Amino acid sequence: MINSRKLLAVAVVPFLAFTVACGSSEASEGGNETVRLGVVGASDPEWAVLTDAAAEEGIDLEVVDFAEYTQPNPALTEGELDLNQFQHLVYLARYNVSSGEDLTPVGSTAIYPLGLYSTKYKSVEEIPEGSTVAVPNDESNLARGLLVLQSAGLVVLKDGGSAFSTIDDVDEAASKVTVTTLEASLTPTSLPDVAAAIINNDFVQDAGLNFDDAIAQDDPTDPAAAAYVNIFASRAGEENNETYQKLVSIYQENQEVLDAVQETSGGTAEFLKVPVEELKTSLDTVEEDTRAQG
Repeated sequence: MINSRKLLAVAVVPFLAFTVACGSSEASEGGNETVRLGVVGASDPEWAVLTDAAAEEGIDLEVVDFAEYTQPNPALTEGELDLNQFQHLVYLARYNVSSGEDLTPVGSTAIYPLGLYSTKYKSVEEIPEGSTVAVPNDESNLARGLLVLQSAGLVVLKDGGSAFSTIDDVDEAASKVTVTTLEASLTPTSLPDVAAAIINNDFVQDAGLNFDDAIAQDDPTDPAAAAYVNIFASRAGEENNETYQKLVSIYQENQEVLDAVQETSGGTAEFLKVPVEELKTSLDTVEEDTRAQG
């Protein structure tokens, strides 16, 4: 998923428990703690299951839906949310560096493969030379998508590519296809007009596709994918809030929640429990790498 070996600071430790620190959260009238959680795709089944499971543990979870990836981090920064859960570490690092903010990981969820889909061709080999392929335009998923295309033999990236690759890094003369960028939610609707498109997991089933329709994808079990682990995020200083950690634990350990996540992901989720301090260390490393890119 990522080609920059500097980003391997995350030590992926599947299914390790972490310490829950003391904290406080706003209580509802019924005595439960209330948590506002921002997501992209609130209709996905895991959120209703998580809401019910959280209620049984004394947490009133309010799931707030956002249409685009650009929205939940500013909402969290401005205090409209307590947590969000939609992004991986690379995306969060880019947001923090570009905005000057310091949102921080609270807990890990899973790594998902990023796939290439087509309604015209059944294999990468069938894609004609000179045709157009769409990729998401947000920086982290753009770079990751380009690496998928390179692995599939569709493009050649200058210097081998990295988690910071952009369209300018595509060696057009050496590449089989032309790459165009679109907002992530629009890549599925572009399929009638392009040879293929990189489509984020959040939008695969909404587009009427199945995850096994992908004609190419990266490998979420590859150690190089560690910085693409998805996370719950909070404002800095709140990552050890007892209620937030309890919610993360419910997500990670409740089998009904995990089953619902697999339903949404078509069985592609690779669940991980990475200690918070290791997530923060990895985020720091990715942010340093991001700043070094200028």
